[in-house]
Amino acid sequence: MRSCHYPFGALFERKLAMAATALKERKGTDLKQKVALLGVLAALTSSSWAQQGPVPKGIPHLDHVFVIMMENHGYNEILNNPNAAFINRYARSANLATNYFAVAHPSLTNYLEVVGGSNFGVLSDNPPDWHNATCTTNFASGTANTDNPPSLNVCPIAGSGTDAATPALDCTNEVQGPPCEININGTLAIAAVSTTLGITIANQLADAGKSWKTYQENLPLTGPDTVNYSDGNFTNNTDFTKIKPPLNPPLTQSDIVQLYASKHNPFVYFQDVQQGTNPLVSYSNMAEFEGLGGFWGDLGSGKVPNFSFIVPNQCNDQHGRGNGTAFCNYDPNDNGTQAGLNPALIILGDQAVEKIVTAIHGSPVWRRGRNAIIVVWDENDYAVQPIVNKVVMIVDTNYGFHELRSGAFYTHFSLLKSIEGGFELPCLNHACDANVNVMSDLFGDDH
Repeated sequence: MRSCHYPFGALFERKLAMAATALKERKGTDLKQKVALLGVLAALTSSSWAQQGPVPKGIPHLDHVFVIMMENHGYNEILNNPNAAFINRYARSANLATNYFAVAHPSLTNYLEVVGGSNFGVLSDNPPDWHNATCTTNFASGTANTDNPPSLNVCPIAGSGTDAATPALDCTNEVQGPPCEININGTLAIAAVSTTLGITIANQLADAGKSWKTYQENLPLTGPDTVNYSDGNFTNNTDFTKIKPPLNPPLTQSDIVQLYASKHNPFVYFQDVQQGTNPLVSYSNMAEFEGLGGFWGDLGSGKVPNFSFIVPNQCNDQHGRGNGTAFCNYDPNDNGTQAGLNPALIILGDQAVEKIVTAIHGSPVWRRGRNAIIVVWDENDYAVQPIVNKVVMIVDTNYGFHELRSGAFYTHFSLLKSIEGGFELPCLNHACDANVNVMSDLFGDDH
């Protein structure tokens, strides 16, 4: 049972106090205005707030958290892989979770679970149904957005409702088994929850007066709005017929190497982000790696938000693309072994992680306060029976214990719950589930 008693954020408390004060000051027969103010109070104290739980305990206070999201490779494909030399050295020198599981499939589902504690009814990689104010959310319909059967684009997530259940074995969506695709460890299932709240940790941070940003490599200069994919220059919105003189040979959207993808930017799937209704949770919180306000520039200046969600492009995150270079090609075999991988793709990801981690360590922000870097893979894309959905998850702090290997059972929900605990935020959605533990050993303090 999720508790409805928790410390509200500063912004919420100010709004509540203002509404209550205004109500007290209303005198006479101004009934309509009193009713309106009572509606404000009711909205502020409604289930949209009560669905968050207590602040998780067991994680030291954190000033900055950097989450680096990698792609589509399981624990045994990365650990002890000679082509991931830096990652393996890093796993030994920092703290490594040896029993950590992604939740379900495909990628987008896990991104949503990391930042929002729920799949929000989305079990596909479909792009957003941008700015559609009339579509029915998966929350409201109770029907999941799936790859099979094919679904429409994802209705902007808003409000509250029912998310999709996570079965231990999924035999109908990405894989039509048997053999079936394994979610988590193949035995744990998660029931759908009818009181899921359609927000992310970004909303929680904004409410608490803390800052956040997602750094998306090759995000185009036009920004993320209506962009499903991009190589950093051309996007799904590019009209190649207007390029003069005409391109020879002709080029189309199919020629674009999809380096940036909306499916790896979970925040753009939410209605308040698309509509810009909250300036603290908007496209302004999304930046490329390069340029003014980009990842490298922010690290160099030390002007880094409290929470950084860092997503390399689909070559550098080990996802791969079929129309890129040979170095970025998809893995040739999906048998779940290192022998089936594209070694160059693993090297690209390894070098990307080294570059990012080295830059964070060299930033003045790393020496201020208590900070953590998390490197985690979204899913084991090869988790078809009997291969489980186990992935590598590394925690590196500028304080406390190092070289620790934890065999405790953790999932993406544990990661969200731990970050929320470090920022003194309420747990959110499935991060509040009774069987989700904080990673107190991996974030441990030696004081």
